[in-house]
Amino acid sequence: MNTNSSQNEAVITSYVEAPTRTVTANGVNFVYRELGPKGGIPVVFFVHLAATLDYWDPQIVDAIAKDRHVIAFDQRGVGASTGEVPDTIEAMAADAYAFITALGFDKIDVFSFSLGGMIAQALIAEHPDLVRRLVLTGTGPKGGKDIDKVAGMTYRDILKATLTRSDPREFLFFNRDATGKRAAKAYVQRTTGARTEGRDAPMPLKGFRTQLKAIKKYGRGTPHDLSKLTQPTLIANGDNDRMVPSVLSEDMHRRIKGSELVIYPNSGHGGIFQYHEDFAPVAAEFLNR
Repeated sequence: MNTNSSQNEAVITSYVEAPTRTVTANGVNFVYRELGPKGGIPVVFFVHLAATLDYWDPQIVDAIAKDRHVIAFDQRGVGASTGEVPDTIEAMAADAYAFITALGFDKIDVFSFSLGGMIAQALIAEHPDLVRRLVLTGTGPKGGKDIDKVAGMTYRDILKATLTRSDPREFLFFNRDATGKRAAKAYVQRTTGARTEGRDAPMPLKGFRTQLKAIKKYGRGTPHDLSKLTQPTLIANGDNDRMVPSVLSEDMHRRIKGSELVIYPNSGHGGIFQYHEDFAPVAAEFLNR
């Protein structure tokens, strides 16, 4: 197990206060944050496109870290992690495996969002016994309909955000009605306003573009056999996800035996963030079973 910290240190249960640590694997210095009580199977968080450690919603992380050891990390070339972003989802999954094993874990639970969910599926395809429980949110399967169109939509919404001096996630993750706009502002404030010191390095533009290329390849790739995902799986999304179409959540639910599906009304790609008060306890309960 990870011997990075003493057993006697106080348990940190707030993501905003979690210190940033580093572990080296395959020549990459991976940065990560951990919180919650140590021991048992950790919950590893897989983050979305263009996101660093600072992009996780503390309302969701903290709800899970109340009872579980939570680890969030930056993939290779993302934020303060060293190296270059790989151009395939499978290579990102190999990096994730290197990171997890470098910390000394051979069994984990996974909480993933968007690109993170794609990486998690590729990880399980290669290492089916590594993951005990799986949470897939705002994501889709390999070869899923219209996943290869994510890049075009992302660039369009970034332009809209630039013109209105907004955070791109307000356009990409939320509906542009009054409810969506309110939820977007609140979410951006939670992820950018809470942690003022020890923030992560920004996502490099080159790495962001490489991630988009990897998503396009994944969208055009040969589908995974999702019947091989035998771990208990919770799938969640909004009913109007423009980035990774909501129908793909239903598709995964049909193909992953025994999976549970939650679709939130009047919400987009960031449905779990808009409905964080409902979703956080659902996710925590699922992961604690």
